[in-house]
Amino acid sequence: MARKQEDMSLDDELTAAFLSEDGNAGLAEEGLVESTESAPAEEAVYVEETATDDNWEDETENLPGQLAVDVYETPTKLIIKARTAGIERKDLDVSISDNILTISGVLSGGEDDNATQWHIQECYWGEFSRTIALPVQVIEDGVEAVLKDGVLTISFEKEKVEEPKRITIN
Repeated sequence: MARKQEDMSLDDELTAAFLSEDGNAGLAEEGLVESTESAPAEEAVYVEETATDDNWEDETENLPGQLAVDVYETPTKLIIKARTAGIERKDLDVSISDNILTISGVLSGGEDDNATQWHIQECYWGEFSRTIALPVQVIEDGVEAVLKDGVLTISFEKEKVEEPKRITIN
């Protein structure tokens, strides 16, 4: 059945954009839809790709977790705040080099040898790391890091940037 362009929904437009002239043949070759030669384009059956590697969970366990941060400026400082509840000061490492800040550490305490079956496990336990390219130039020696009430606050003095000098063209 022919449709006018304005009658098409966004999903129809996306489907039409990815389908070749003979319906689903182009996508079927790519393995994205099942071949439905007799079915019209609107009835395409999409096949989700499934992981072929049975050990994908094991691989993700070796990746460090991400640390959520807030980064903002005041007139004279750049402030980075990170929730670090449950992390001891000795388990945190904060470093800066070439205006790149790295916060890393280990969150321990989520293991329970007596657990026989987990029902929900949403908390991240283990190594984490976060690298941030600072949005403004800072004085790397003028830094203060404070861990209080589960929040790591890092304050940098901003480097004074001179206003560009206007050059008169003769």
